Amino acid sequence: MRTLILCGGKGVRAAPRTLEVPKPLLEVGDRPVLAHVMEIYADQGFADFVLAAGYKAELIRQFSRGLPDTWRVDVVDTGEETETGDRVMRVREQLGDPFFLTYADGLGNVALHDQLAFHRSHRGMATVTAVPLPSPYGTFDLDKSGRVQGFREKPKLDDHLINAGFFVMDAQVFDVWEGADLEREVLPALADAGELYAFEHRGFWKSMDTQKDANELTALCADGPGPWVRTPAIDGAGTPTTEPSGAAYPAT
Repeated sequence: MRTLILCGGKGVRAAPRTLEVPKPLLEVGDRPVLAHVMEIYADQGFADFVLAAGYKAELIRQFSRGLPDTWRVDVVDTGEETETGDRVMRVREQLGDPFFLTYADGLGNVALHDQLAFHRSHRGMATVTAVPLPSPYGTFDLDKSGRVQGFREKPKLDDHLINAGFFVMDAQVFDVWEGADLEREVLPALADAGELYAFEHRGFWKSMDTQKDANELTALCADGPGPWVRTPAIDGAGTPTTEPSGAAYPAT
């Protein structure tokens, strides 16, 4: 079971730091966010990775050389200007059936074995993880007269679900793959064909789009593992353990 991680974007919203390093190597705590994403999978027994690089691909290769020897990691330069859907297509021959797919900037304590079981339970070729929309603003609670009864600071909007990444796909998905952009073309086409199902995740999830997001995620792991780490963890043989891998990574 291989995990493909999209690592090729330029991270414009995280500038100016991304002028020096690609967005996946921006740090959360004392390690690149990509390291945290990979640990989510490795700690649950999935330590076989394909990194679809592009922008500053050589720095992604350099990072990969410091990863644990027990992990299998292939880095593929899929081009600087390539769209997300085309990045997946360019590494299709290196993926398994089924395979995981995710972004290099989203952290969540997704139960990957449960997600995989859900994927195998339906007839679609693809599963996407759906999470409640996190509001960027505080909201009011009002009574019928308009009187403010209270405030909720940046609540999750449970009736609005969004794409959190963390996909599972069958290899047959490439037979019906349409478009170059994963989010705007490929996923809508799969939905129209009845091949896309959603695995709902109600635990922790947060994307790292800006330096402010990186600072917030860093604060969450200042005193120990972040809330995206599941316990108990699962080692590479599928055996439960009591701690996450906690592997060391070189500074970027």
